[in-house]
Amino acid sequence: MGIFARLARLIKSNLNDLISRSEDPEKMLNQIVIDMNTQLIEAKKQVAASIADEKRLQKQAENELQGAKEWERRAMMAVRAGDDNLAKEALLRKKEHDQLVEQFQSQWQKQKQAVDQLKLALRALNAKIEEAKRKKTLLIARKKRAEAQKAIQETMSGLKNASAFEAFDRMAGKIDQIEAEAEAGAELAEEYTGDVLAHKFGQLEASHGAEEDLTSLKRKMGVLPPEPAPEAKPVRVEKDAALEEYGNLDPQEQEELARALAELEAEDQEAMRMKR
Repeated sequence: MGIFARLARLIKSNLNDLISRSEDPEKMLNQIVIDMNTQLIEAKKQVAASIADEKRLQKQAENELQGAKEWERRAMMAVRAGDDNLAKEALLRKKEHDQLVEQFQSQWQKQKQAVDQLKLALRALNAKIEEAKRKKTLLIARKKRAEAQKAIQETMSGLKNASAFEAFDRMAGKIDQIEAEAEAGAELAEEYTGDVLAHKFGQLEASHGAEEDLTSLKRKMGVLPPEPAPEAKPVRVEKDAALEEYGNLDPQEQEELARALAELEAEDQEAMRMKR
């Protein structure tokens, strides 16, 4: 656990150093996460070394156990051969291996417990770093939102100043002046080019046409009486005049002309009757 205590002190000192320098919050948070990841990598190396020590102690305990079994086998071989002294020496060597087995197994169990604790602490550290990453994202979002609100408030404070609106009023006055000067120049141009009279007649013709359209609409709606029908010219006079004009025609041609004039006179009378 001393490894993680040292890491905690190191991370804490780095945080205090960054905060004391009053750097940009976003850059500071990013640097904190980078430092945490660096320390996490170092912690993983330390835990991996502890796991390797555990595996080595376990392997040594197993080897010593195999050695004890081997010397026990040799002692049994010496007994079968009737050599008790050799069997005793083999049993003494077996006892040495048994003692080493106990020592290595004791150290291995302690190391295994330490490794299990280191693994739990490593997982906890990794979870804390992931939580720090999530908090970093939220804090950066809050920082950007606060900066946007601050910018809006500064802009609104600037708009509250009367000078900004006075500038708009001055610009509007200048534009009005430019438009007035342009209209004055156009009127002077019309005065000197004789276009004023043509313009007036154009307006008169436009208004006259509008009056006629209005009168026609009122008659259509029944507000005004309908327009009187034009008087028809006497067909008889036209007929007599036509006969006098074409008096040099032969009798057949004169008869055809009289028939045509009669038809025209009948059509005119029918049209006048329909209008009434």
